[in-house]
Amino acid sequence: MTVLVIETATAACSVALLDGDRVVAARHELVGRGHAERLVPMIGEVLAEAGMKHTDMIQVDCGPGSFTGIRVGLAAARALSLAWHVPVTGYSALALIAATAKENVGVAITGGHGELFVQRFARTPLTALGDLRSLAPAAAAAAISDSLVLGSGAAALVAARGTGRADEAFPNAADARLLPSTLTGLPPTPLYGRAPDAKLPQ
Repeated sequence: MTVLVIETATAACSVALLDGDRVVAARHELVGRGHAERLVPMIGEVLAEAGMKHTDMIQVDCGPGSFTGIRVGLAAARALSLAWHVPVTGYSALALIAATAKENVGVAITGGHGELFVQRFARTPLTALGDLRSLAPAAAAAAISDSLVLGSGAAALVAARGTGRADEAFPNAADARLLPSTLTGLPPTPLYGRAPDAKLPQ
């Protein structure tokens, strides 16, 4: 089964075409806020390289991360799902980063208002240890006890904690082949990781 993986939740933008555990074609770039301009050409490049016009299913990063990036990826995934008549499912940016680790790991990516999106994962099998949370660096440091911390917010967390190893990793669509099916069944809707700032009037 061929799978098109779309990844736009952080400063990275990536697309991969997977056939089981094999990466058929992939692109991965740090684009900052340029997801809307780069994503569709990337998808075209990957499909052209593989000599394909569509895939059997689509997987997309639901977040947390960039509000705009998440919505760009989800919109593209839903549109292709309708056009190709194939299913689309979601996964978490934090799980995708954790999938690259060879040990139990904490993941921390930069969130809004100076906070970090954090979550802990066991390695074998890859399983979330607790819920996704959005916390200030000091609170995140207290919540994440793993020696290794991955993600764009890893350095801030390790600095606040005063110990551990930090690796500024960004999610890469090609790594979706490492995700177990238990972590790729999210509905294709935004996973923002925190409550909205705007509140309804009382």
